[in-house]
Amino acid sequence: MIANEIEHLRVLIANERRDRLDLLAKVVSGLGHDVIAREIDVASIAAVTARERPDVALVELGLSSQHALDLIEQIVHESSCPVIALLSAGDPAYVRAAAKRGVFAYLVDTSPEDLQSAIDVTLQRFTEYHNLQGAFGRRAVIEQAKGILMGRTGIDAETAFGKLRDHSQQYGLKLADVAASIVDTHMLLPPPPPEPPADAEARQ
Repeated sequence: MIANEIEHLRVLIANERRDRLDLLAKVVSGLGHDVIAREIDVASIAAVTARERPDVALVELGLSSQHALDLIEQIVHESSCPVIALLSAGDPAYVRAAAKRGVFAYLVDTSPEDLQSAIDVTLQRFTEYHNLQGAFGRRAVIEQAKGILMGRTGIDAETAFGKLRDHSQQYGLKLADVAASIVDTHMLLPPPPPEPPADAEARQ
């Protein structure tokens, strides 16, 4: 990649070893990115992540694998960015544990060029992953809204979807936004009255 085509990113780096943090910061800065935070302490990493909102986080494995795993877990919990684990040597057990905590990629003994390539690929996959999650979420809201309309009006699923679609087209709204408004409003309405028992209808 040509240097002036590289997107300048806000990068959080973490390692329990200060000397390794300094080296990593030089590499990241040399790639043209901004190192917005350097963290060692697990207790403070969550607050720093929430405050700084990095584009990507790099966590190096230092002396303690548990320390690095705790860093990853706290960053993932507080951030909407991918976390890349950096290792100086292969460690399958650590990689599996890191994956369970939400790490998005890992690199072993990498060069600056490979690190940049990994960041590019990771950000692309992270975006695709969240877009897919969003699509599933929108579909779930639409299905929920259809269920509400069916329960309230006694119509079938196809008619309920048609009502959602027609309303979105009439008012120039996204279908998912119409569905979300129905779901939100439904929370404020009392439940529909129960249907009378069959024997009561028969007596009438």
